[in-house]
Amino acid sequence: MEHKDINNIVTLGIESSCDETAAAVLRGGRELLSNVIDTQIPDHQKYGGVVPEIASRRHIVNILPVIDAALKEAGMEKQDIDQVAVTYGPGLVGALLVGVSAGKSLAYALDVPLIGVNHLEGHIFANFLSDPALEPPFTALVVSGGHTSLVDVRDYNAFSLLGETRDDAAGEAFDKIARVMGLPYPGGPQIDKLAREGDPDAIDFPKALMEDGNYEFSFSGLKSAVLNYLNAMKMKRIEIPKADVAASFQKAVVEVLVKKTIEAVETAGRDTLVLAGGVAANHALVERLQQAADERGIRFRRPSQKLCTDNAAMIACRGYYQSLNGDFADVSLNAVPGLRL
Repeated sequence: MEHKDINNIVTLGIESSCDETAAAVLRGGRELLSNVIDTQIPDHQKYGGVVPEIASRRHIVNILPVIDAALKEAGMEKQDIDQVAVTYGPGLVGALLVGVSAGKSLAYALDVPLIGVNHLEGHIFANFLSDPALEPPFTALVVSGGHTSLVDVRDYNAFSLLGETRDDAAGEAFDKIARVMGLPYPGGPQIDKLAREGDPDAIDFPKALMEDGNYEFSFSGLKSAVLNYLNAMKMKRIEIPKADVAASFQKAVVEVLVKKTIEAVETAGRDTLVLAGGVAANHALVERLQQAADERGIRFRRPSQKLCTDNAAMIACRGYYQSLNGDFADVSLNAVPGLRL
């Protein structure tokens, strides 16, 4: 491995932090040979959200077949793997443990290095796979079901957290409002779709922490305001204008994200903005960020649709750059459900 050209290093990525069992094979830092994702959405849909126990059990059943499928798609054997990169946090502890155990076992059996990857850093690195020309430094907005963070990426292995959510993440707020409105899980895409039929100015929902220079987020007050509005309409027996609620709620979230993100990019003196995480698939957010970036001459990048949601390609990519920095793990690697950036 020491004598191998760094552009030919083969990394197996493993991801199991929530309800996707995923494996991917990457050559060098940018050449994706396979990206296999087994989603559990149908299993959790009837409960309106992810059930941790069910997720863990499904990962146990799926993990080895998914790894085998990724190797087959890449035209590789296990012996061709040079290193194993696995998500060890943040996420659901039981789900994470399945991936970590598989990664440690494979690395040990094949006698190759093991790399523990932070899932949130992985989301940022999905952009390197979608845009091979992308290089640090840049500012990243990470928006997912569990996290909302602004990160200044100074180099491949040097990050600075500018601000994050104090309570609910943006994606979490989307899912909760969707559930109360009777929309199927996952709620984010449903709100995004419904919002296109509504009037974003119909209801004036609150936006928190909007003062200049504040890069923290809070969506719990907005969530409460929407729930109060829905309850008041029900009590008065007035039909709820669901499309207007979706559009007005989404506008409130997007305006906060865009204002803070653009200000963070300019304050950090960056010319590139990168969007990452599951909510990076939201049409309204993408359109508004693109528009705001174009107006200021900022380059805007986001991953392809398949790389927005949880996947192992981004974990392999992050792991590759960690390996160049000598950032390896040993067999004591454990799941850290509350891991921070």
